[in-house]
Amino acid sequence: MHPDLELLLQLQSVDYEIDELERSKEYMPDMMDTLREEMAKSETTHREAVEELTHLKTREKVAELELASLQEDLKRYQSQMMAIKTNKEYDALVSEIDTLKGRISEKENEILQSAERQEEIQNSLEGLQSNASLIKENNGIQLGSLQQRLDSVGDKVAERDHERQRIVTQVSRPSMSIYDRVRRGKGAQVVVYVKKRACGGCFKAVPPQRYQEIRRGSRVITCDNCGRLLVYTLKESE
Repeated sequence: MHPDLELLLQLQSVDYEIDELERSKEYMPDMMDTLREEMAKSETTHREAVEELTHLKTREKVAELELASLQEDLKRYQSQMMAIKTNKEYDALVSEIDTLKGRISEKENEILQSAERQEEIQNSLEGLQSNASLIKENNGIQLGSLQQRLDSVGDKVAERDHERQRIVTQVSRPSMSIYDRVRRGKGAQVVVYVKKRACGGCFKAVPPQRYQEIRRGSRVITCDNCGRLLVYTLKESE
């Protein structure tokens, strides 16, 4: 294999690592935000359940007082039945009593529904708190790990940049020029192996004479179709 191609294969590997490190600087903060949002959501769900339970208990006490007042009114109206002298008064009082009984029934249903909802929330609170604590612990560990990785990215990029410069200084200018041009146009895959007598990048067939030159490795050869640098490997299937 031509010396430049050996070096460019190394450079391509280093460039890939640098690209991955740079990408991690973008996706790791998103991952961390997702973990924080999950923690906040679980804590909010637990807090809202506690707040609803407190509200229901307060409202139930008010409803019980209102029910007691309505029941007292009903007793008072019922006791007045004995003193009624006319049909008109009787009908009016019966109407009032029926209205009170309806309001009492509504209030009793309200108290019953509140009690059922309170029991439902009470039964779920332990699970909600346990889930929030577990998420906080697990996500906290992941956040710490991601933060360490994020903090170290800069140092790792600097190390790989140093390695990159070391390799670049050993590559001939023409070969380096081809590598940079193709990388700008094709991305990370610049130096490719010939596979089944075709370019490993665009899969265009390599002419027989050109293929033999690639096997000899005496000079740097590019794909006529995509411009990528072509390398022969003993794994090439003939």
